[in-house]
Amino acid sequence: MFRTALSKAYRTPSLATAAAMSRGLAGRSTSSVIPRRLYSDKSEAATENKETTEKASETAESTPVSAEEFEKIKKASVEKDAKLKELKDAYLRSLADAENIRNRSKTEVENTKVFAIQKFAKDLLDTVDILELALKHVPKEHLADKVGHKSLVDLFEGVDMTRGSLLRTLERHGVESFDPIDKPYDPNTSHALYQAPIPGKTPGTVFAVEKRGYVIKGRVLRSAQVGVVLDPSGN
Repeated sequence: MFRTALSKAYRTPSLATAAAMSRGLAGRSTSSVIPRRLYSDKSEAATENKETTEKASETAESTPVSAEEFEKIKKASVEKDAKLKELKDAYLRSLADAENIRNRSKTEVENTKVFAIQKFAKDLLDTVDILELALKHVPKEHLADKVGHKSLVDLFEGVDMTRGSLLRTLERHGVESFDPIDKPYDPNTSHALYQAPIPGKTPGTVFAVEKRGYVIKGRVLRSAQVGVVLDPSGN
């Protein structure tokens, strides 16, 4: 009886049982063994690449550079620095040129605004001259008699107010008058109509102003028309 039980326990498996066991092992190998092997291969490849890179770096660092190669590298570095300096200088010059163009354009625009009324203002000066000429030829003794010459005094005051209002309008637009009486003659701002010797006056000075001069923003709009003291000796 004991032998019969022992033989059953250690009985050789049949062909069907062996085939089933073989299929089970095959399934496990495809699902678990192969992925583990792939993972292991990737890890090993990464390690090998890292070691190869480190070795190459160490080899490059430890490889000596010849004098000829060093001179080539040095020359290339000098040429690169020179090129960078040249490009920087060109860039700075371009910036300076652009800034100059902006400044010139701004100045031209401002001058255009300032001097846009130059011709119109110059034409108005003739009207101012006529008003001043009318006021200049009114006898002073008539102006002193406000009762006997009331109409003339009122007319004079009205013309004078008109002249003053016109001058103030011109001043608001940058047009100002100047009177060079008793000042040295300046050909840049005045035009000499005549010369005459005047006792007690310094030769070369202005003793009479026929028409006052005008400037617009510092630029001469019209020269003053004057008479200049002549030196009796002719110098």
